[in-house]
Amino acid sequence: MKNPGNVDLLITNGTVITLDSANPIISSGAVAVRGDVIAAVGPSGDFIGVNARETLDAKGGIILPGLVNTHTHLPMTLFRGLADDLPLETWLNDHIFPAEARFITPDTVKWATLLACAEMILSGTTCCCDGYFYEDTVAAALAETGMRGVPGQAVIGFPAPGVSDPKTGIDHAVNYIRQWQGRYPHIAPSVLCHAPYTCDDDTLKTTKAAANDMGTLFQIHVAETRFERDQSIKEKGKSPVQHLERLGVLDKNTLLIHCVWLDEADMDIVQKRDAKVAHCPESNMKLASGVAPVPDLLARGICVGLGTDGCASNNNLDLFAEMDMAAKLHKVHRLDPTVMDAATVLRMATLDGAKALGMADRIGSLEAGKQADIIVVDTRRPHLTPCFDPLSHLVYAASSTDVRHVLVAGKMLMRDRRLLTLDVSAIMDEVNAIAASIRS
Repeated sequence: MKNPGNVDLLITNGTVITLDSANPIISSGAVAVRGDVIAAVGPSGDFIGVNARETLDAKGGIILPGLVNTHTHLPMTLFRGLADDLPLETWLNDHIFPAEARFITPDTVKWATLLACAEMILSGTTCCCDGYFYEDTVAAALAETGMRGVPGQAVIGFPAPGVSDPKTGIDHAVNYIRQWQGRYPHIAPSVLCHAPYTCDDDTLKTTKAAANDMGTLFQIHVAETRFERDQSIKEKGKSPVQHLERLGVLDKNTLLIHCVWLDEADMDIVQKRDAKVAHCPESNMKLASGVAPVPDLLARGICVGLGTDGCASNNNLDLFAEMDMAAKLHKVHRLDPTVMDAATVLRMATLDGAKALGMADRIGSLEAGKQADIIVVDTRRPHLTPCFDPLSHLVYAASSTDVRHVLVAGKMLMRDRRLLTLDVSAIMDEVNAIAASIRS
């Protein structure tokens, strides 16, 4: 390792999980940060004599890239537990859409998003890909907290919060992207076309064309339920993925969310077009949508990131719980304990998540020159003792409350479990006051 010279921060005395294929695990390692980037990664002994303005002792814990949540609806923290134990169609049409129409405003979106950010930082998530309404407010809240985000303005085929006329939905999304592109280095605006069954073909094609013109990610829920697939075949003569292929909206900058009901032909299309997938196992399980064929997608070399979905259908934003569930769900579903091993699942929550969002050149692994999005996990816990395999520990044993420190772009967002950019008590008070109105 080349001596990094003077640095701003040196994180030392920990097991470093780099996610770098050349040297994935450094048993006694350190990470040096200068400004907003990683200056060097290597064995602790290589950093003797390095002049660091500040040193952070990992105390034998695990140092790894910040987690990347590839699918959220952050303001839906407001509806956590509002309508549980229902099928997706009933949950969405009879409860969530009506609740959004009545209670989603810029003010409620602000406080609900700040609450979501607090939850994510506390659980080690440093970057999220969001899709919702009033997304300019979501983007502002993300920027306020210091988190990295890919917030997407939702486009849908009926009146929605902030967009009373669906015919103006695409223009609204384009104006939002223009407003936020380049405004903050950590915020990359995008667009979410809700789904093929809530957006007509012209909307899907026009929105994708606009996303391509502006160089932004195009998100869409697809093949989430058997009902959606069967309805698409009945009405359009093709599966949801095949229909999107016919419309020409699938490419490397398309993020397909859920992808539960895919057949071989669908997966061939996704592979051919280099589209990316956001896998949300806990939400899929809770809504009884099914089990996505993730092992088959990975076998084809398709990039799959991990997402929590929104708090109304999960009911949390905890990627540690999501990793554990993702690994175990596919093992029991395939009756094969070797599928979705710990290393694979951890990559889905870090480097592959970054690839799914088009950000792998900046985040997702600990490598010199990348952004310093770093978390430290405290392993001095009974449930993490002893440690034979740190990757196994992170996926099967660690919990979100074991995260001790969180940095994004070299800035400390949480130190010793204390949030530094958010007043979480005040945020919870505001959200509880809004919830009281919903309850009444």
